[in-house]
Amino acid sequence: MSNDAGRPTIFLSYAHGDRAKAQRLATILEQSGYTVWWDALIEGGSRFANSIDDALGKADAVLVLWSKQSVESDWVRDEAAQGRDRHRLVPLSLDGTPPPLGFRQIQVISLAGWRGRAESPQIEAIRRAIASAVGAEPEPPSGFAQPVNRRRAIAVGAGAAATVAGGGLIAWQTGLIGPAPAAARSIAVLPFKNLSGDPAQAYISDGLTEEIRSALSRNAGLLVLATTSSNTVRDDVGDARSIARKLKVAYLLDGSVQRDGDRVRVATNLTNGRTGFSEWSQRVERQLGDIFAFQSEIARSVSNALSVRMATDAPAPGGTRSAKAYEAYLRGKALYNAAKGDQSDREARANFELAIAADPKFALAHAALSRVLASIAASSAQASELKPLYAQAIAEAERAVALAPTLPQGQLALGYAKFAGLLDIRGARPFYDKAYQYGRGDADIVLLYAFYVIRDRRFAEARDAIERALVLDPLNPRVHRGAGVIAFNSRDYDRAIDQYRQALVLNSGITNANAYLGMALMEKGRIAEGRAAAMAEKSSMFKQTALAIIEHRAGNAAAAKKAFDTLVAEEGDAALYQQAEVQAQWGQADQAIALLNKARAVGDSGMTAIGTDPLLDPLAKDPRYRALVRDLGFA
Repeated sequence: MSNDAGRPTIFLSYAHGDRAKAQRLATILEQSGYTVWWDALIEGGSRFANSIDDALGKADAVLVLWSKQSVESDWVRDEAAQGRDRHRLVPLSLDGTPPPLGFRQIQVISLAGWRGRAESPQIEAIRRAIASAVGAEPEPPSGFAQPVNRRRAIAVGAGAAATVAGGGLIAWQTGLIGPAPAAARSIAVLPFKNLSGDPAQAYISDGLTEEIRSALSRNAGLLVLATTSSNTVRDDVGDARSIARKLKVAYLLDGSVQRDGDRVRVATNLTNGRTGFSEWSQRVERQLGDIFAFQSEIARSVSNALSVRMATDAPAPGGTRSAKAYEAYLRGKALYNAAKGDQSDREARANFELAIAADPKFALAHAALSRVLASIAASSAQASELKPLYAQAIAEAERAVALAPTLPQGQLALGYAKFAGLLDIRGARPFYDKAYQYGRGDADIVLLYAFYVIRDRRFAEARDAIERALVLDPLNPRVHRGAGVIAFNSRDYDRAIDQYRQALVLNSGITNANAYLGMALMEKGRIAEGRAAAMAEKSSMFKQTALAIIEHRAGNAAAAKKAFDTLVAEEGDAALYQQAEVQAQWGQADQAIALLNKARAVGDSGMTAIGTDPLLDPLAKDPRYRALVRDLGFA
């Protein structure tokens, strides 16, 4: 249930004899900014039974305080049963008493050693568990909010929550502030070591690391550092505490993988980054084809160790039990992630096709094949190859979605293929939105979602998404470059400059960043700096585009023409959209419109930027441009 403001509702059940501790907990939550209804203000009686049933049926989570008194309470047992049956139960133990039979399948947070302090590990664990149960990941608090008048809350909310003597109930709405700071529930999955004695087998340990990270990111109660940021400490020889400080996380999960034929031995260890001590460890041996189920087991074990309940015990969607399919998929991912150009993308494609041949129902492989086909189309294909490649990308993504509807990678692949391949912004929207819904813990999915919503002119959503990606993957140059793109398209050139520079600090060779840094500097009137940045660009296409625009702005017509002629000679129809940007900046509206129409006809994915591109601003009032934008669904 959510109230009218869209905030989740939590139901707290306790025995009347535990009222003092329950009141202390309620006070802490109220001081934190939650709205609290509680029985000190309501006369008990049977007339509230219907209200309690209604509140229990609609609550997003049921928080139960088990104790020697409450395990004997029929009220508390009934309330807990509803929470359990709806998979919304968050159990606490006030005095170490275990829950009664029927309620022991969910890990209990112990308050036996709690001394009533608001800033304590127990309260942090409760907040994390609530966030997980309601499927939310609220922002950390910026300070205590002003308590809401409880008498007024009772008057307007009697239909949503009530309290009775004996059962004792408190309901409050989350959303005014968040639970404990993100750092308290953050974890980095470090690269698992390859102990197979064969460096060529590293794709298995790397792939397992990535899949465990993905499984953990499904838990809304955890903040899971993304791959690129986590991998920055691959060769770090420091101790756990220094690594945790460097990554700014509370916990580290590391491990090792050793393969022997189709058998895989996996050791995992969870370390508290503050103390340096191990919180949980495990060693198992499995068939390679069983690894997908094992990844979900690890995610559940880690969540339990951190007292953060998983939203679901179901295994991650889209997997396979075929060792042959899984191995080919891991090889393909390693090649695709290497990002070494057209050759590695085509080798990745071949491996994903092998995976699908071994298991046609392997949804993740279908989604991965769709992404690599779209990548080949966007980066290295000839104009005549674009439509066939995108058509196949759409077909593979549709198969992934049909096999696993909640697989975020499948939804994202379908959205991207429709958007970049068909230039269908309206048709892509539901798939991007579902990808974000199911994959908000995955930095790559959040980043691509941000790119989509900025093109859809949803500026606030784009900024929120890119900030989320920066939290999940703060050491990834691609994410900072993405933040630069969002800022550039929002005409926030100062932030664009900062983010492009940060991307270049992390990776001086990252493509596009220098070119767009140069144009952002140009927009601020810093022409000489902009020219120097453009000259440092590694991609010839973006370098020549930027120079043609910057030199024209500087009044150097000959230098601008030389850059444009080089762009046309080197890239031809592969850079129609960039040629249109140059012509628009030169004030040549007729040529720019003609090039945009030609780019649309061949399926140039650059056209996805047409609705928000600052470089096309000179065309903003041209009715031909406005009609083209509307026809593409970017209005």
